[in-house]
Amino acid sequence: MYLLGCDIGSSSVKASVVNGETGQTVGSDFFPKEEAFIKAVKPGWAEQNPDDWWTYLKLAISGALRNAGVDGADIKAIGISYQMHGLVLVDKNMNVLRPSIIWCDSRAVGLGDHAFRSIGEETSLSHLLNSPGNFTASKLAWVKENEPDLFKEVHKFMLPGDFIAMRMTGETATTVSGLSEGIFWDFKNNKISSDLMSYYGFDESIVPAVCPTFGVQGELQSAVAAELGLKKGTPVTYRAGDQPNNALSLNVLNPGEIAATGGTSGVVYGVNGHINYDTLSRVNTFAHVNHTAENPRLGVLLCINGVGILNSWIKKNVAPEGISYERLNDLAATVPIGAEGLSVLPFGNGAERMLENKDSSCVINGLNFNIHTKAHMARAAQEGIVYAFKYGMDIMNDMGIHIDVIRAGNANMFLSPIFREALSGVTGAVIELYDTNGAVGAAKGAGIGAGIYKNAEEAFASLKKIDVIEPNKLTTDSYCEAYTVWKEQLNKEMTTKK
Repeated sequence: MYLLGCDIGSSSVKASVVNGETGQTVGSDFFPKEEAFIKAVKPGWAEQNPDDWWTYLKLAISGALRNAGVDGADIKAIGISYQMHGLVLVDKNMNVLRPSIIWCDSRAVGLGDHAFRSIGEETSLSHLLNSPGNFTASKLAWVKENEPDLFKEVHKFMLPGDFIAMRMTGETATTVSGLSEGIFWDFKNNKISSDLMSYYGFDESIVPAVCPTFGVQGELQSAVAAELGLKKGTPVTYRAGDQPNNALSLNVLNPGEIAATGGTSGVVYGVNGHINYDTLSRVNTFAHVNHTAENPRLGVLLCINGVGILNSWIKKNVAPEGISYERLNDLAATVPIGAEGLSVLPFGNGAERMLENKDSSCVINGLNFNIHTKAHMARAAQEGIVYAFKYGMDIMNDMGIHIDVIRAGNANMFLSPIFREALSGVTGAVIELYDTNGAVGAAKGAGIGAGIYKNAEEAFASLKKIDVIEPNKLTTDSYCEAYTVWKEQLNKEMTTKK
């Protein structure tokens, strides 16, 4: 008995096959092998072709089944994780109408800010728990305003994971968690927000049907099953955005528990058991995978756009040609904490919610041509990413979320010893690393949704902790001093953008 998890990311699409009885991952794969293309026609724009996700998924599933040595007919349930906040539009024949406007696209910031003021800041925050900001609803409003002829053809809007499920099952559906991440959900009234729909002039007919996060959401059509190498009728039993799903994969489901990731973007995700919000909407609150109106479980999400993408840029454009990430980490380690006065503000990948939706560029401060080298740039970039995490976590702390332990998968930025040491040192938190990923989490979510596991505790009983990083008393003061310098530079930069 096997479970299949699919993770639709902006860098790649991953698939993992999990043995439902042992909980062990038996095969995984991903495509493309280089980072997926993001089209940016204008500054601040970011689009991808949803049909490309489908192509990548077919290749990833085929590779995962091959690597696992498993027959596709033995897959009992499918789970889907996906990049949050994207917009996919289809016509009545379920054909994609335009490229997806993805999570890091900032074209709709102005529309969202205007909606926030027009609907009313208190109303938005108390009902939606967020400003409409740069989320899916505002992206849909941008299409309505700028591409009116195309908008007339819209049958349904969807999030990226909803699109993949549609391709599998032939049914258009979404979840409460998905609607909340798009800022369509009214938490006070437990329904789609009439205030937002009315303000933007959206007809509710374009909203997909709402299905449970865990449970049968549709079954593989015959032709699609053949295309994917799976069995007709295999149920899709789970879907969630990548950050709620990452939290699930780390068994972060209860108030006070924290999950983090450091991929293209960086995220800290904490669970609240009561409705709360940041009055400046610098961090955002969405329905977690186990949220119900009767038993609230809300994910408070801090997102930093310029994380792994900054480290990737350093590797491609600053570091010696052909260097691996492991060697890049070694290079950065040759420089002392604080990079001898060089600091980097890692904000060059679209509008940052943490900075009140300001579309800031990356800024390098304190560069001295006589002493600073490629190694200094490598270290300053990683520390700058860490200090952005710290800045956002201080906002969460002010909301009453105290972060003592951070759970993360052993991947991406968390593979870097400098990143781990600096994050633990500057925050004072213990970091626990686990052998898991989003696709594995989605597979286990599918097991819960299919009733193969009776609960999350049973699903994640096999979750393996592989490392623990505790604050180093010998370096904590140095990281805190470097953070102070970094924060002063950020405050100066933000002052000039007011």
